[in-house]
Amino acid sequence: MTSRSVKTNRLIRQFGILKVPLIWYCRPKVIEHTDEKIEIKIALKRRTRNHLGSMYFGVLAVGADITGGFLAMDPIKESGRNITLIFKDFKADFLKRPEGDVHFICNDGIAVRDLVKKATDSGERHNYKLNIEASVPSLSTDIVAKFELTLSLKDKTNN
Repeated sequence: MTSRSVKTNRLIRQFGILKVPLIWYCRPKVIEHTDEKIEIKIALKRRTRNHLGSMYFGVLAVGADITGGFLAMDPIKESGRNITLIFKDFKADFLKRPEGDVHFICNDGIAVRDLVKKATDSGERHNYKLNIEASVPSLSTDIVAKFELTLSLKDKTNN
């Protein structure tokens, strides 16, 4: 695990404890974090399981949310600006029952960096549709869920 992944893990835990306790409750772990990609894992345990023994869809939503959100956190922080981050919409396609630890992957890091630059240059709200895929690598290479989240950023520095 890289030092960047360790740092992101710490930030996710802190964010979960202080801002969104449900994130902390799900105990996500960063597997990989680069400029281009982030991979988050949420373990299938008693607290993340539904009545059928697969991962509860609310936990899958948490995984998609933090995967997209934390991919944007570094570029926002590096900008030195007061940029607000929200998700404008959320679409999920559940393809198979996730019956193991779920890995969430988003490869839109470069596009997110460009979005941050657009937001800082214009002061206007800018949107980008993130694509996040979830799989259970311990069981199969098949995708168990696909998510589309519209990341919406606005620079509030001079407002």
